[in-house]
Order: sequence, then C-alpha cells, then structure tokens
Amino acid sequence: MKLTILGCSGGIGSGRHTTCLKVDDDILIDAGTGITTLSLDALLAINHVFITHSHLDHVLGLPLLLDAVGEKRSTPLVVHALPEVLDILAADLFNWRLWPDFREIPSAEAPWVRFEPLPMGDSLVVGGRTFTPLPVNHAVPACGMRVATPAGSLVFSGDTTSSEAFVAALNAIPDLRHLIIETSFENELVEIARASKHHWPDSLAAELQRLTVRPEVWITHLKPGNETAIMEELRLAAPDWNLTALQQGQVITL
Repeated sequence: MKLTILGCSGGIGSGRHTTCLKVDDDILIDAGTGITTLSLDALLAINHVFITHSHLDHVLGLPLLLDAVGEKRSTPLVVHALPEVLDILAADLFNWRLWPDFREIPSAEAPWVRFEPLPMGDSLVVGGRTFTPLPVNHAVPACGMRVATPAGSLVFSGDTTSSEAFVAALNAIPDLRHLIIETSFENELVEIARASKHHWPDSLAAELQRLTVRPEVWITHLKPGNETAIMEELRLAAPDWNLTALQQGQVITL
C-alpha cells in the first residue's frame, strides 16, 4: 500500500494544503484542500472517500470532486464515515443550500455519490486494505482511521485531543507501523487547544507515554506559521520519540 500526503496542514497559505491522504490511486482519507493538487484523471480514479469528521478543512474538496468528475463516472463515488458524520454532511453540506445533493443527481437511482455508514467497531475491506474507524475525542463526531494490510497497519488520528479510548485502540494493534497524529497548537495556546479539542505538545507527549506499541510517529495538522515552534516543543516534551512533521507530497509505504 502507498499513502500519498496531498495535504496535512492545519490551515492554508504559502503552498499549504489541508488534510487529504491518498491510499494507492483509488481511495482518499478526508478531502481537504490537498485534493486540489490532483489532476482530473487522478480525481476520476478515486472510488472511495473515508471521512474522519465534518469540519471544512477535511471535507471542502468533496463537493468539488463531484462537480469536477461526477458526470464522467460510471458508478457513484462512495463516501464512508460514522453515521453521525454522514448526517451532518447531509444536513449542512449536501442540502441544496450550500451545495446540491449529489445523492439525487442526476437521479436518485443513478447518483454521483452514495453515502455508506461505517459505524465504530465495524471494518470495511477494499481491495485487500481494511479500514477501521477508531475512537477519538474532538469537538464534533469524529474518528481516527486504521488502514491494515498484510505488511502492517497505519493509523491516522484525524483531529483529536487526549483520548484514553484512542490510546487503548492503538495498543491493541501489534503490527502498528505508522501513526499519523495531530498537534495543532503550541503550549502557550493550551486554552484554545482545549476549547477546540486539539493536541498541544505537552498533551501529545503524555499520550505517547501511555503507548505500549512503538510505531513511527508523524505529526500533522500544525497551524500555519507555528510549525517550527510546535515541533521544537514536541521534541523537548517527548525526547524518546523521533517525532517528524508530516510533509505534503510525502509517500509512506506498507
């Protein structure tokens, strides 16, 4: 499996793109502005999108993807997410006010997109890759995502703050090779991080101390302009971990 990082910033500006991860050539995890780096042919090759939560920096590319290539598709694009997340997308995005409901275009019998709930505790196998939502702690209904292959597992946290359930889920994955986890704010912005339910360096360091597995850890969702300061604080807070900032264009293989 090849995971290509199309976007991993906590915001936009100066070449930064928000969260969008491409699994091989046919699957996306989240659909932030990183999706805009793909060609039309690459967009057309996407058949499944797994959404961790409904915040705009993770979903704004989804309606634009349908607008760009929907008419060229022979089958609906399938969007997988927690049932609560799909409810939000239906009510607040594909609602005929903010964007047309492509679940009914060109017809309900032959739509451009189909929603498929993926409840917590369930898994879905797509072409030999198994996707499993993991519990996290964010301001809206949200999940992390495990991608399991015969070569090992990768976990993407999505957006989260400290979560005992997430740590327990990670510790139950003996073949965990890569962990992509967010840290959005510096320590001095701890109150903003707490209010918005994101990690800051000290909170992530405490989380890592509770892990009994030892994956390679990649840091994502760094706020624009604060990337260097956040990473410096992380390395001071968790010196036993070789923490590395995830980079747009990076490829992780399993």
